[in-house]
Amino acid sequence: CQKRIKEEGLKDEHELQSYFITRIERFLRSKGRRIIGWDEILEGGLAPNAAVMSWRGTKGGIAAAKMGHPAVMTPTSHMYFDYFQGEPYIEPYAIWGHTPLRKVYGYDPMSEELTAEEQKYILGVQGNLWSEYIHSPDHNEYMTYPRGAALAEIAWSDPKNKDWEDFKRRLEEQYRRYEQKDINYSRSAYQVYFEVTDDAPNRKSTVNLLTDSYRPEI
Repeated sequence: CQKRIKEEGLKDEHELQSYFITRIERFLRSKGRRIIGWDEILEGGLAPNAAVMSWRGTKGGIAAAKMGHPAVMTPTSHMYFDYFQGEPYIEPYAIWGHTPLRKVYGYDPMSEELTAEEQKYILGVQGNLWSEYIHSPDHNEYMTYPRGAALAEIAWSDPKNKDWEDFKRRLEEQYRRYEQKDINYSRSAYQVYFEVTDDAPNRKSTVNLLTDSYRPEI
């Protein structure tokens, strides 16, 4: 690598990566294909006609769109389905992190940092389910659904038309479809969370019970 850097007059390893990606991009273009890569391909300069998968947050996708390159928004914060979706101590094994259904549904891939013209370069969203910690097809289904339903609405809905309460209502019917197809979907939205507030001077404690389920009875 150091020999190639010297031969090509490159500044550092980032430029070496860009040099390599640019060569691959030319090859793929000659075969009628287009290159797409994780947002690391921005480092050292983005190859012509390359598209970017923005996974380390949203900055990569925003940068690509501002340069006139297509981007798919798939940030770890909202689009990684190998993260826990409920309380870790009662959920199946997951890699780390916390991406509950409400958080997925609340994501908007169209950043306010982009102009209307720049937003045209955002191709859409992608949910990622890496399988290092997924031990069976049932586990795969559990991590995917119903977060996959939230992902679908992000992709096809205008943010102004999204309604969390209405989505939860419609999910009740979707759950029945999952059951008919014998899909092992997650019930994490039914989990009950509690918050305790202590009022030591008055020797009182307040316990709040919270859930994201539709029409809950606690």
